[in-house]
Amino acid sequence: MIPKEGETIAVWFSSGAASAVAAKKTLEIYGDRCKIRVINNPILEEDEDNLRFLKDVEKWIGVKIEFARHSKYPEASAEKVWDDVGYMSGVAGAPCTKFLKKGARQQWEAANHHDWLVMGFTADELKRAEMFSLTERSNFLPVLIHEGITKEGCFSVLRRAGIEIPRTYAVGWPNGNCPGCVKATSPTYWNFTRQQRPDVFASRAEQSRRIGAKLVRYQGKRIFLDELPEDAVGRPLKSMKMPECGLFCEEKGMFK
Repeated sequence: MIPKEGETIAVWFSSGAASAVAAKKTLEIYGDRCKIRVINNPILEEDEDNLRFLKDVEKWIGVKIEFARHSKYPEASAEKVWDDVGYMSGVAGAPCTKFLKKGARQQWEAANHHDWLVMGFTADELKRAEMFSLTERSNFLPVLIHEGITKEGCFSVLRRAGIEIPRTYAVGWPNGNCPGCVKATSPTYWNFTRQQRPDVFASRAEQSRRIGAKLVRYQGKRIFLDELPEDAVGRPLKSMKMPECGLFCEEKGMFK
């Protein structure tokens, strides 16, 4: 099935490279016959440069990007969510995703008519996209997959458009998510966080100790961040795979 003339397509933009290109391609393919709305779930703890990227993408695609926040968390703070629920991350997922991403999206969908939705699933995330279509939304439109665009391909598209990628990518993070993502369990990731953003590492260490969340896995067991040796390493950072923060950020086993 393909969108019909006059239908509405909601594109969920995560301030990442893939969802930016997904928005652009959706407008190129369907913009002449469908209403395209581009929506972002802002997170207070995101890198400040994500907002600069959002504004650049907004100019590039020529559509005003809307914001969707959870009614319970209008300030969109992940740290507040963690304190409220007394949980940061584990086998039950990440509550910041549950409320600030998935929950906010569901509230927006309940209040706004749309016929189709687009997310930043790339051609190298086919299985994840298929699962989303089967378990979440049958009206999912896999634009990047249909176009055969991979994650690396998204960076190429942005470079050709003259758009500077978010700073988080540029300094070596595997994605554009919040620095110090609580779904990460890798000692490599957390020591990279300690090096690049010592303020974020200190904040996560204090809050996780207070809540009782052992976020990092080291030598086969979970430990608190303030117990992690500064020279501890795991898998190389570049080999880690984690999607842009969204529905599947809550899957188990990500970012080891």
